[in-house]
Amino acid sequence: MTNLLDSWQLWAFLAAIFAALTAIFAKLGVNNLNPDFATFLRTIVVILVLGGILAVTKQFQTLDGLSLKSAGFLIASGLATGASWVCYFRALKLGNASQVAPVDKLSVVLVAVFGVMFLGETLSPAGWAGVALIVAGAILVSIS
Repeated sequence: MTNLLDSWQLWAFLAAIFAALTAIFAKLGVNNLNPDFATFLRTIVVILVLGGILAVTKQFQTLDGLSLKSAGFLIASGLATGASWVCYFRALKLGNASQVAPVDKLSVVLVAVFGVMFLGETLSPAGWAGVALIVAGAILVSIS
């Protein structure tokens, strides 16, 4: 049996729990703040926490093995993350967390589509049905 800590399913489920808490905490925290400033504060916390984890676990690395291609993709990912967070906090400032979060999670659908288009991944018919249900669910929650 595989070690539970090596299970992608465990980490994905924990990510979902923390993403849900992120929406609730962010909605409560952004009430009296500019959403961009709130995103800035959240980013500082993320940097400090990750820096602490790397320091405690001695996982800091040199950049010797980092290729230009990998660096470019990580920079693009960082820019996309920042843009996502700015948009997310603005949406939370304007809307209900219970509606904003499901629409934000349409990223799951887009990852599936982009994975097929750009990474050569495949989805089974059941996988595509799941993607369609996610879309339907996000629409139903957002209009309620």
